[in-house]
Amino acid sequence: MTDGLNLTPIQLDALREIGNVGAGNSATALSQIINKRIDMHVPKVALVPIETVPDLVGGPDTVVVGVFLRVYGKAPSNILFLLPQKSAFYLVDTLMGRDHGTTTRLDPMDESALKEIGNILSGAYLNAFFNFTHIAMLPSIPALAMDMAGAILNVVLVQLGQMGDQALVIETEFLAEDDGINGHFFLVPDPGSLGTIIQAVGVE
Repeated sequence: MTDGLNLTPIQLDALREIGNVGAGNSATALSQIINKRIDMHVPKVALVPIETVPDLVGGPDTVVVGVFLRVYGKAPSNILFLLPQKSAFYLVDTLMGRDHGTTTRLDPMDESALKEIGNILSGAYLNAFFNFTHIAMLPSIPALAMDMAGAILNVVLVQLGQMGDQALVIETEFLAEDDGINGHFFLVPDPGSLGTIIQAVGVE
């Protein structure tokens, strides 16, 4: 049972606002790297049963590339940047200056580039988070996996599952102006971190 099961509308709005600023920072960073406009949907903030999270990215069997970071500090959390396989290949082609459609599998160099993108997006997001909450958060070195969404999310959420059957998910969808890249960025605070974050934004 998490301590966030009874978040008020005001608290949810505050979390959405943090997500908005964080995701805005990340979208700007990404658009500067790939030189294309990135549109961002207003973040969804929801307390969801852990097993339904894969449905947010097209279902548990959708093959995705996931960049995962553990966030340390006063409000330990998980960050996950998920891209459908096709988008990941397109992003790699863009980053490496190749013709689109060139990449059909990821070599170590490609993986390294995607991890670095995960790093930059997370840094941008956490900076905004800090400005809002004054909670310093330190991301781990990113890990990358290409697998079915269900399998990737299971690895991440299994540790949360030990603490509660629901996860607070702040989810933002990115879309490049040419539709070549769409991805989901998730911030999933540990259940025990929710109280700290809510307290920090002063909407108890």
